Amino acid sequence: MSEFRVYLRALEPEDYKTSIKWRNDDEIWSMVVGPKYFVSTAYEKKWVEDAIYSKDKITLAICLKENDEYIGNASFTDIDWINRSAKTSTLIGEKQYWSKGLATEAKILLLKFAFYERGFNRIWATILEDNIASQRMNEKCGYKKEGLLRQAVYKNGKFHNLVVMSVLKEEFDKLKKNYNWD
Repeated sequence: MSEFRVYLRALEPEDYKTSIKWRNDDEIWSMVVGPKYFVSTAYEKKWVEDAIYSKDKITLAICLKENDEYIGNASFTDIDWINRSAKTSTLIGEKQYWSKGLATEAKILLLKFAFYERGFNRIWATILEDNIASQRMNEKCGYKKEGLLRQAVYKNGKFHNLVVMSVLKEEFDKLKKNYNWD
């Protein structure tokens, strides 16, 4: 990969005007772990504000370098500072940018931040078993499958398995040669 086409930035209060569309999109909800719920503009605005000021998680905006368009979110949750681990998630909400490798680039930037700026050693994710694209994206970023949480999520009227994947800093270090670090 020669150069990243995306960058990460802090969320801004007005980002809710874009992210509300993603929250109310059934196709997007079908691929994420959480259950679908209806989101008002007020709720989304508060969610963005809470994410900006959170001390328990880090949520960043994914933006295109070419025009600064806000296209998704990347986050750390379940942060364990003692054991230096955290759970990650990545979402490209603007569907015209799906399947273009932008989520992979955003995840690489998120992992670079996690391992080299925050000192994490293990980063993990849970992914719906039938979301093969997300599993492949994480594998490109060095994640390895650790196991399966059977029927761990109730969604769309049935239970779904979750794949658990993780990447260690030493594994991520081996990917450095494939990417152009800033």
